[in-house]
Amino acid sequence: MTVPLLNWPIAAGVRTPLVEQIVSHCVEQIRHRRWPAGARLPSIRQLAAHYGISSFTVHNAYERLNAEGWLRSRPGAGYYVARGDEPGGGLAEANAAGSRLAADVALMRQTLQPAPGALPVGCGTLPDDWLPEDMLRGALRELARQGGALTAYGTPQGYLPLRQQLAARLADWRIAAEPAQLLLTAGASQALDLVLRLMLKPGDAVLVDSPSFYNFHACLRLHGARLLPVPRTRQGPDLAALEHALAEHRPRLFLTNSVLHNPTGTSLSPPVAHRVLQLLAQYDCVAIEDDIYADFAEPGACRLAALDGLERVIYLGSFSKTLSANLRVGFVAASAERVAALTDIKLITGMSTPQALEQLVHRLLTGGQYRRHVDALRRRLAAAQAEVLPSLAEHGCAPWATPEGGYLAWVALPDGVRADALAAAASRHGIWLAPGRHFTLEDDADRFVRVNLAHALEPRFWHFLDGALGAPPGGVRDA
Repeated sequence: MTVPLLNWPIAAGVRTPLVEQIVSHCVEQIRHRRWPAGARLPSIRQLAAHYGISSFTVHNAYERLNAEGWLRSRPGAGYYVARGDEPGGGLAEANAAGSRLAADVALMRQTLQPAPGALPVGCGTLPDDWLPEDMLRGALRELARQGGALTAYGTPQGYLPLRQQLAARLADWRIAAEPAQLLLTAGASQALDLVLRLMLKPGDAVLVDSPSFYNFHACLRLHGARLLPVPRTRQGPDLAALEHALAEHRPRLFLTNSVLHNPTGTSLSPPVAHRVLQLLAQYDCVAIEDDIYADFAEPGACRLAALDGLERVIYLGSFSKTLSANLRVGFVAASAERVAALTDIKLITGMSTPQALEQLVHRLLTGGQYRRHVDALRRRLAAAQAEVLPSLAEHGCAPWATPEGGYLAWVALPDGVRADALAAAASRHGIWLAPGRHFTLEDDADRFVRVNLAHALEPRFWHFLDGALGAPPGGVRDA
């Protein structure tokens, strides 16, 4: 087989270098087995002439792929696909296709294993260059100079000065919590897993927003829970649907984002929050309030934990969205009795969390740099929203609601455009989208995509939309 010359996503004048575009496309085709082992690539001269680029650019890309093991060069004969799984002829990663959880974590895998040069318009994190790498490096150097043991386990509940600092931060949001009511975790995902281990047994019913974060669904299924979707309105959960589900199914938990909900970017209104807590008390249900976007919200945002006093609410947070996804530092705030039980589960399943990372986050939070960084992020995101949402509207795409902050928007596609088809077309251009079916089971899921406003600033995305949304019948639109 000879790889065809057509449909390579190579475009000059965009931010991604041409070499990266070629490498990204080749890796994606090989990784997804669209090009089998032994397939011959177009010659350097053919590819360069067809796309009007330098032969030197193509040569550099092919040589990089050869060095990484994706291709094999044969002197005088050209470049060939080495094999159809992973570079270097060995299995660097297990093939997850047969896993029963593969569908649940498909978007997560795209986030954590992106193809080189991929533009992740559907991901849930900010671009790397929006995050404070210099500030992190400086704090790491200061921590290293400080001395102290780097070889011992951390304490069971986590680094006390950080828990004290978190208690002060929560007080600013009118959430009363003592350090004893805080447990540090390896990110909010571990925090949620620990809570589900404590609160659920297989077969228990759990309420969840619809739409909601796809990994909520995966975690609940992993624990054997029955998912009960509650339609999300622009002010919070649909109260009539919530009351009906509570009365009929007597769920154990309600898992939600009150502030800057994922994927809609909306927040809970005070009247709805008060009624939610009344209903939860009436039907003996506990809320898990995931607040990982807290620092992007306006002051005074309404939180269940602030109204409840951590009696019927378990509150989760982390710093992965504002500092670094690589700093897996999260926390749980709950009653002291629940935190004691969660600490035991943490010790059994993962022992302690890395105290060096917790010290690093503490150092960052106690200086003025973090607040200045967050303020700058909020201004930058407001500008991104002001630019991206009107541009989406020009393409016939409308946000379900105007986000109240942060960087996520739940976007309705034009009539006749299907999210899965659009995502498939985007992937062929090195762009990945997040189709609605990952976030909701509603019948209209394929009308929606989650858009990351920061990544959507890239011209490549708009160049793709210009072509895709104007496609004739047989393209991404329904015929």
